[in-house]
Amino acid sequence: MFALAEEGHRSVFEQLVACVLSIRTYDETSIECARRLFGAAPDARAIARLSEREIDRLIAPSTFHESKAARIREIARRAAEDFGGTLPCDADVLRSFRGVGPKCAHLALGVACGTALVSVDVHVHRVTNRWGYVRERTPEATMEALQARLPRRYWVEINALLVPFGKHICTGRLPKCSTCPVLTWCRQVGVGAHR
Repeated sequence: MFALAEEGHRSVFEQLVACVLSIRTYDETSIECARRLFGAAPDARAIARLSEREIDRLIAPSTFHESKAARIREIARRAAEDFGGTLPCDADVLRSFRGVGPKCAHLALGVACGTALVSVDVHVHRVTNRWGYVRERTPEATMEALQARLPRRYWVEINALLVPFGKHICTGRLPKCSTCPVLTWCRQVGVGAHR
């Protein structure tokens, strides 16, 4: 999502759609799907005019692409009809869309609007708990704990920093502790074996 914003896809709508595409899909795949979709239909009104089948064809490499196509079309339709094509910087509005939870709503608002909200996915949840910075059982609880503890100026960028770190170094299975640049500060909570 941050890379798409750098390419000019900065609207709340584009960021929300990009987040929906990213769910359970590798970033390398979801960014290409987003580029293809926005290349064919650059805004909410244009996407709303596409059929689910056309959207599905454009985002086919994405995991669960058929259900995502239906969600994206509905987001586009409501954005066009209810908001004149421009989604507001409002978390409640974004969470009102089927399949959009706090993670996507917060990240879209953080990237598109600069709204200070913490977005916690599996990587942010795992890393911050492994470090011992928070001690929570769910991503939602981790989000609340981070909002209570983390300085507000880091609320948006924590996702941009920890997602790649969690994917490549502090992995779910066999984290690469031997090459971790922050090992001296990590409590390695729950780490039984590592590389």
